[in-house]
Amino acid sequence: MTDFDKEPLVRAVKQAFDYLDELPERWVAATARTEDLHALLGGPLPDGPAPATDTMDVLRRVQEEGGVVASSGPRYFGYVIGGTLPVAIAADWLVSTWDPAAGVHELGPAVAVAEHTAGQWLLELLGLPRTASVGFPTGCTMGHLTALAAARHHLLARAGWDVEQDGLQGAPRLRVIGGEQRHLTIDLALRYLGIGAGRVEVVPADHEGRMSLEGLKAVLAEGTGPAIVCAQAGDVHSGAVDPLRAICEIAHEHDAWVHVDGAFGLWAAASPRLRPLVAGIEAADSVASDAHKWPNVPYDCGLVFVAHPEAHRAAMLTERAAYLPPGTPSERDNIEWVPDFSRRARSLPVWAALRTLGRSGVAELVERCCDLARHFAEGIAAIPGARVLNEVALNQVMVRFGDDDALTREAIARLQRRGVCWFGGTAWHGQTAMRVSVSSWRTTRDDVDRSVEEIRAVAAELLPVPSAH
Repeated sequence: MTDFDKEPLVRAVKQAFDYLDELPERWVAATARTEDLHALLGGPLPDGPAPATDTMDVLRRVQEEGGVVASSGPRYFGYVIGGTLPVAIAADWLVSTWDPAAGVHELGPAVAVAEHTAGQWLLELLGLPRTASVGFPTGCTMGHLTALAAARHHLLARAGWDVEQDGLQGAPRLRVIGGEQRHLTIDLALRYLGIGAGRVEVVPADHEGRMSLEGLKAVLAEGTGPAIVCAQAGDVHSGAVDPLRAICEIAHEHDAWVHVDGAFGLWAAASPRLRPLVAGIEAADSVASDAHKWPNVPYDCGLVFVAHPEAHRAAMLTERAAYLPPGTPSERDNIEWVPDFSRRARSLPVWAALRTLGRSGVAELVERCCDLARHFAEGIAAIPGARVLNEVALNQVMVRFGDDDALTREAIARLQRRGVCWFGGTAWHGQTAMRVSVSSWRTTRDDVDRSVEEIRAVAAELLPVPSAH
């Protein structure tokens, strides 16, 4: 294993091109059985070396025999998962080829500069304060953790407590206030930070999932002490956006930190047409989002923006190991902005996507997905027995069949088995629903129309229209 063998790379490129070529018509759901995948990928650890080409052959069979979900294809509408822009895939290949340890400038100066540039472009594109700090964590969960760690530092330091050195035992109690429709990842971040998911003081939300302003005022008035208010831009079901400007004004009157979960909804700010939906987000103290959703870069890549860079840096890195170079203001060390020391150069595909799309290209991508979601809703609403449950604010559509949980679950299962398109199920206000998320650059109006016809066919199977006779 001392000679560099290019053949596995040649095969990987061929396999990748085959996959991308077939993606528009590929069966969307995985079709391989778990036991078949264990037979292909499992078994005892080999006693000795095997040809790398044999290993690549196994991965080719996994692809050919249906072990991969075509989530980057044009008719995957399940979780909020973007496609992968060609230039972002290409940049990601180079990340693996260069293999920089992207934590410090010294080990990857080009990556550090590209990450700094991408961060500045994002602040400009999204209308966030140009003085804010930017981090590229693995995803929105770690974006929440990073932002809430910065909030924890900021609020407790103001109260005279050094949480990084002394921990939370004996510290002033932090209040965390969140809407009842907040995403689970907020609670996960609170668990990881030792604050506790059970500490959340819940604010009621309306039917679309938007936080009640009167409810927020009431909850804030019920207690005292340092507080974090967690709002959201883009409910994971309805796509609804909290009234962010008013939330920031109310919270800041109480000296509270405002954090916004903008996993996908933040990207409305990139569109002049949709920006009013997230008006006021620029006043938040921190925002977390994902680049592997609407910006359509490969997994994994989250984003975090903090309006208080000193709190952000202090929460992530206060001391350096002796073997690390001292930080300098002109050279970005990425370890100062995310929890990871060892980390992938995941920001390079973001830089590549932004440079290639430009301001208008990002806006067009976001607007087109929202327009297609509305087209989806119009088509589904015309299907007998199908009902759209939400106001289509962004790229999310919620659907129910026959006003029945069992029928809705069966419709989802049949659509997944048919393989033309893929939708996921969820619970919304205590009822089973099908969730439609339009997030891929590949999706066209024809893809939506084709998917609506699949839904129509399944609905006709489950809910036959009574005969006029």
